[in-house]
Amino acid sequence: MAYFQELPNILYPSLIPSRNKVEERIPVKNIFKRAKLRSDLDQAITSFNYYTIKEGMRPDVVAQELYDNSELDWVVLISNNITNIRNEWPLDHNDLHEYLLEKYISESNISGVHHHETIQIIDQYSRLIMEENLEVDSIFNFEFRGTVESSTGSLIKLNLGGTSITKINPVRSITNYQYEVKLNDEKRRIKVLKPAFLSAFISEHKEIMSYDQSSDYISKRLKGTYNPRISGV
Repeated sequence: MAYFQELPNILYPSLIPSRNKVEERIPVKNIFKRAKLRSDLDQAITSFNYYTIKEGMRPDVVAQELYDNSELDWVVLISNNITNIRNEWPLDHNDLHEYLLEKYISESNISGVHHHETIQIIDQYSRLIMEENLEVDSIFNFEFRGTVESSTGSLIKLNLGGTSITKINPVRSITNYQYEVKLNDEKRRIKVLKPAFLSAFISEHKEIMSYDQSSDYISKRLKGTYNPRISGV
């Protein structure tokens, strides 16, 4: 991942046993230096397209397809403010199954009920009576005057009118598996920087990764750090 080449260095007190001097330092990457997408760019629809991550695609594969350079995977990640690949990038089928076994311990628990949601309800004129996917208790009931015209696992159609009161339970169970698959699939839609803006994006990122003048400043790509061996604290 070429992102680490973009990180500036710090001079850190050497931990090598064979060091010659107590004040000896070695340059290491400053992994705490991080860039975040500017909020104004984040909302700029002219700079980004939406992209759907296909099964098994890694950030470097996306970068290769978009920018003809797999080492620009960090551009894909920063464009979506992704800092943790495992939690914020969609898993492929096998990795998702391993994650579910780790989280839920057994196959039976994976198939267990996570929560309950409403089923969409419309009337005889196709007017919306109740939204779907609202989280409710399993015993949630809905009362109305009229009859049920048809009912499936995803839609209930009512004939409203009359004097008789009907009570229904417009609820479906969502398993742990269904819940996790939905969360995983939601991660597949990401924003990607349009190639026309790539050069400006990289230039600005290099500027952000440069150090400002300070007491530890050595150069734009290097600064010193506190050495407790010298001060004795």
